[in-house]
Amino acid sequence: MKRTVALISAIALILIGISMSVYNTFRAAEWENFFNEFAQNSAEIPETVVETGDENNRIAVINIEGVIQDVPESQGFLGSQAGYNHQMTIEALKNIIEDDTTKAIILNVNSPGGGVYESAEIHKYLVEAKEKGKKIYSSMGNMAASGGYYVSAPADKIFATNETITGSIGVIMQSVNYHELAEKYGVKFETYKSGEMKDMLSPTKETPESEKEYVQSIVDSMFDDFVQVVADGRGMSESEVRKIADGRIYLGSEAMKNGLVDEEGYFDDALNALKEEVGKNSQVYEIGADPSSLGFFGLKSPDLLQNLFKQNDVQTIEALMQKRQGIQPMYLYE
Repeated sequence: MKRTVALISAIALILIGISMSVYNTFRAAEWENFFNEFAQNSAEIPETVVETGDENNRIAVINIEGVIQDVPESQGFLGSQAGYNHQMTIEALKNIIEDDTTKAIILNVNSPGGGVYESAEIHKYLVEAKEKGKKIYSSMGNMAASGGYYVSAPADKIFATNETITGSIGVIMQSVNYHELAEKYGVKFETYKSGEMKDMLSPTKETPESEKEYVQSIVDSMFDDFVQVVADGRGMSESEVRKIADGRIYLGSEAMKNGLVDEEGYFDDALNALKEEVGKNSQVYEIGADPSSLGFFGLKSPDLLQNLFKQNDVQTIEALMQKRQGIQPMYLYE
């Protein structure tokens, strides 16, 4: 009996060792580089034809799904996030601008928004596409809020359903402040800085009024840009936009009444309307899924690793605190 228990224990230790070895191998730089290179070479900008038709009169479907944010390279193949891929979206828009066969773009938006920079970059290339004569329609799905509306604003027509959540026009900056909690337990932080504002919004100290005013001025400036984007895209005055831009969300029917949405309809309705405008026999193609968002055997890598190696509560809290630090402005509804 003792020998059996010892044998089982030995096998368990070996399996644990193998699992950790596999994990470490996955995390190794050479594997990371190898798979990133493979993903990049496997397809530059994957396209899938979803409706056959005139190859010289094409409509591009661009999916804006999930948080509009550029995933850092350090999260690469095994740490990449499935869903929205910012670099692929930007490269696709650049290609479309130069592609004379693509006459129109339809945005398929299902997003709570995201980064200020990323939203502005998408907007920039959509405006360039319009200047090149491309028609742009936006179809809002379950949600197209904040940055999700920002990228839709330059569209020639915006479609939404009564169930769509949109609006949330505004900017938000947040951080977690735990200096009172630290004081309660006798934790002291020593900070050496080159200037008064170098530790701006630090979670380890009470935020002085001068910092709050400065951060608010940044938010206000970015909000002014958002208001102008909506005003330009929707043909509204600045004052009209500001009346509905207090950060609140709207259902699709409300958004139609206040001028943020043109027509009620689902994606197919928007696509059919666009085909009526650019040609019923247009070929429709979709910008495909990014290969680097897949892990081994088609499994999403975050799911794979998280199922193998669960975080404990302390690690989860640490990760959450790190994620919420700093002054990252967002066009985001959450």
